[in-house]
Amino acid sequence: MIALIPARGGSKGLPGKNILELQGKPLIAHTIEAALGASCVDRVLVTTDSKEIADAAKAYGAQVPFMRPDELATDTAGAVDVYLHAIEWTREHWDNREDTFMVLLPTTPLRTSADIDDAYRAFAEKKAKTLIAVKEAPVPPGWYLSAASDGKVSPCGFGSDLLMSNRQKAERYVVPCGAIYILSYELLRTKRTYYCEDTIGYLLPEERAVDIDRREDFEYARYLMERNG
Repeated sequence: MIALIPARGGSKGLPGKNILELQGKPLIAHTIEAALGASCVDRVLVTTDSKEIADAAKAYGAQVPFMRPDELATDTAGAVDVYLHAIEWTREHWDNREDTFMVLLPTTPLRTSADIDDAYRAFAEKKAKTLIAVKEAPVPPGWYLSAASDGKVSPCGFGSDLLMSNRQKAERYVVPCGAIYILSYELLRTKRTYYCEDTIGYLLPEERAVDIDRREDFEYARYLMERNG
């Protein structure tokens, strides 16, 4: 299976985050190494618009056979279009005919090779169409409030009957964490979605599901790596 790692050069929340040094390596290297160590992964492909990211990716063993077009390297470019462009390139140049591929975001550096293989095993055993790595949601959706400009708050309506319920009694809710996606090229191409009736979740513990968007996330990931050796 091809593991696709999308890594754009621009980042407003944390500039240059994909190559910031984390435990002696650029951030993207942790995801590349996890992918290369997974037995279910045949090739690791990085799609990027940045020469610095491309050089770092190649240094750690990933393939960067093309540079991402400018129109797919903006803040508004859709992830689906980025993935379709990369997979269609492999279908043309590598004669790749597999429908299924994996996406590993470089901003979730704490997922392991074992996580990747376990997710793929669950995907295969359950004969799923797609798989999304998830982590437990911090609060049930019914707890969310909307805040007006005058300071007044009111329930958002997302299952607001849960607003006054005890957290311990609430149904478990999860959110995508970006660590592992197993996707269908045909589903993306025809429906432009990751989700269908045969989508399963792969639950990661919080300490391996950290998604780096801000400096605080980066420092938390550093702390967890240092704590866990």
